Amino acid sequence: MNASGGNTVTEFLLLCFPCSREVQILLFLLFSVSYLLTLMGNGAIVCAVRVDHRLHTPMYLLLANFTFLEICYINTTVPNMLTNFLSESKTISFTACFLQFYFFFSLGIAETFLLPLMAFDRYLAICRPLHYPAIMNSRLCVNLVVLCWVTAFLCYPVPIYFIAQLPFCGPNTIDHFVCDPGPLLALSCIPAPGIELSCSLLSSSIIFITFFFILISYTLVLRAVFRVPSGAGRRKAFSTCGSHLAVVSLFYGTIMVMYISPNSGNPAGTRKFVTLIYSSVTPLVNPLIYSLRNKDMKAALRKIQMCTKISQN
Repeated sequence: MNASGGNTVTEFLLLCFPCSREVQILLFLLFSVSYLLTLMGNGAIVCAVRVDHRLHTPMYLLLANFTFLEICYINTTVPNMLTNFLSESKTISFTACFLQFYFFFSLGIAETFLLPLMAFDRYLAICRPLHYPAIMNSRLCVNLVVLCWVTAFLCYPVPIYFIAQLPFCGPNTIDHFVCDPGPLLALSCIPAPGIELSCSLLSSSIIFITFFFILISYTLVLRAVFRVPSGAGRRKAFSTCGSHLAVVSLFYGTIMVMYISPNSGNPAGTRKFVTLIYSSVTPLVNPLIYSLRNKDMKAALRKIQMCTKISQN
């Protein structure tokens, strides 16, 4: 419970998707299947990179970290949402709500850091191919990945702490399926424009700086690709970068709608739909995007499938 003496709120009510009991069960089944497919798809990519020595390169190390991140990311929201579908109370404790808030945002920020790093890797590979092995070696790649994870988890503790200290004296109903800053700030008994502005500036800075970095990287990549004389070389470069650009567009397009201003007046239905896209749909389609457009990854996944069948026999 927060430290303000007059507060009575010890738990929040996550409305999730209010509808009839039959529809709730249908949604439970739908999201359960989606959740399992997400875990299996992203887990398969992590296993493929780990097992196949041909994929022990910076590009696939980054991809394995990204897919592992997606597994962690979806676990911050979906298990609780599935529980809510079958629960009558649909409550979450004060502490659990802010822990979910912290991990949900920290993992989201880690994704905004990993995507520019993946873009930088493609820039070096395509625009500086002769220097690429010397610059992006395994040691530097691991150090950059660790930096992304650590920095991401250090970005939001202070804003979350100050939000947690606000007086929440009721109502305690959050019209969402995740503890999000917009609905939480709206439930505070007193206005908190300073905290709202701080959250908005922090989110906007992270989103725009990383997106700008990606934009510059791929502008340089595309310029280099168009200079490649070989049509096969251009197709290979476009295939490699196209999957990444698809993921970037889907992820950044949705988070820009949500977090440039956390209390910007988006209707509850819009907030839920947009959050659902980047928190659940994106992790589900990422394995398809990366594996279907990558011959090496498809070969590694087939190898795992063959090994699984042999072990079963």
